[in-house]
Amino acid sequence: MGFQHNTLLELLGGVREFETDVYPENEKLFKSLAYTQQPPTLFITCADSRISPGMLTQTEPGELFLIRNVGNIVPAYGNMVGSVTSAIEYAVGALKVKNIIICGHSNCGAMNALLELNSPKLDAMPTVRRWLCNAEAALASLPDLKAEDAGPEEIKSLAEANVRLQLAHLRTHPVVARALARQELEIEGWYYDIKNGVVKVLDEHSPRSYTVEEAIAYLKDQKKAQGDTPASGS
Repeated sequence: MGFQHNTLLELLGGVREFETDVYPENEKLFKSLAYTQQPPTLFITCADSRISPGMLTQTEPGELFLIRNVGNIVPAYGNMVGSVTSAIEYAVGALKVKNIIICGHSNCGAMNALLELNSPKLDAMPTVRRWLCNAEAALASLPDLKAEDAGPEEIKSLAEANVRLQLAHLRTHPVVARALARQELEIEGWYYDIKNGVVKVLDEHSPRSYTVEEAIAYLKDQKKAQGDTPASGS
């Protein structure tokens, strides 16, 4: 069957383990998901193999509707009609998700490529080059950033600027704008530091960011102000 380095064999072995061990232990969950889904959250992140949205958020199957692509990009409405636009429309319009997260990450290859869009390295990947044009404004917002000077901190700043840009693009989608206007939807940007296992919640309109604990405290204060005090430990 053309196995290479046992990769396919290992994948099939994993499926066998799922069928014999994992599924029986979670049979009730999977049967409840057999014919319908009601995910509360649309999670948009990079296609990077190092990101596991379910592990990162500690959610189960059926809780996250996922969009993954190179650079966690959301083209502005009308720019590129395709899978991202249709998935957003379906998630918000049909599934009625209540949250949308756009999550960037450390050491992002897409951000490194964005620094060198005109490099011959991308000549063999014209579609990638065109796709990354949807993130050019993030690079333009950091005018002093040059490829030859870009280290981990500079790539982090660019990845965060890109998340903020994609949030702005997200707001141009009519289905999102409508849900936001009706206060039926919340959107948020995250930055995931893979090496240190830390997520920062980004301020959409400034370079500021917040720890998860700070974000949780803020949301709890909001609920209290609305007279909806969360249960102890929530």
